[in-house]
Amino acid sequence: MTDTTPSRPTPGDALRFAFGTLTALPVRLTRWDRAAARGGMLAAPLAGLVVGGCAAAAGSALLLLGAGPVLAAVASVAAGAVLTRALHLDGLADVADGLGSAKPAEDALRIMKRSDIGPFGVVTLLLVLLGQVAALAGAYADDTARGAAAVAVAALAARCSLTLASRAGVPPARPEGLGAAVAGVLPAWSALLVAALATAAAAALGAATGPYGAVRAALAVPLALAAGELLLRHCVRRFGGVTGDVFGALAETSATTALVVLALG
Repeated sequence: MTDTTPSRPTPGDALRFAFGTLTALPVRLTRWDRAAARGGMLAAPLAGLVVGGCAAAAGSALLLLGAGPVLAAVASVAAGAVLTRALHLDGLADVADGLGSAKPAEDALRIMKRSDIGPFGVVTLLLVLLGQVAALAGAYADDTARGAAAVAVAALAARCSLTLASRAGVPPARPEGLGAAVAGVLPAWSALLVAALATAAAAALGAATGPYGAVRAALAVPLALAAGELLLRHCVRRFGGVTGDVFGALAETSATTALVVLALG
């Protein structure tokens, strides 16, 4: 009799799941099961660091070439969108339309699944992108290293919010899709441990701009995760659980919150 039980996922399976689902990098997804999803969501902040590093490099390169901080900020935000195929931004717009419709869960989920973007989605996208560019422009104007660190910390916080949203007790809103694949795959303690490690990593990134930068970066991550948690709980109440769109909205909400915190002072 042939044993059809899936083998235990390797670290490579976990990384391929994280990078294959959360980035547009040419990574081949070899496994799509709960075990691989568990490792992949634990590794989600690593995918954020890679995306953030590339986006920071794009903005820093333009500054070195003589561009102004606003253009550098636009380049960083655009690079982050390209490296995720704008899926997180699309999810943010869809969730805004679903929540803004004020319709019951089933109807709201149907609105979110449509390919078009409604007025709530357009306004939300506009405000979020303007906020991200404005916050980053201020950081880049102050110092290139501060701007680059802000991009990396925001991307790290964004993916860490997805790790927390994958913890036990958070149900899927649909029986299919990314939400169903990752909902509840992580014990709460492991998700919290990743959040603590992400906070420490953010502090290390912020330390490149001095002790105050380390403190500010360390504060940015938990505040960003708190904002994501508020949105997560609201979406679970309204939709009955999480979807891939909700995950995208969480990422953009946490990233924007982190950038705003890092822009203060």
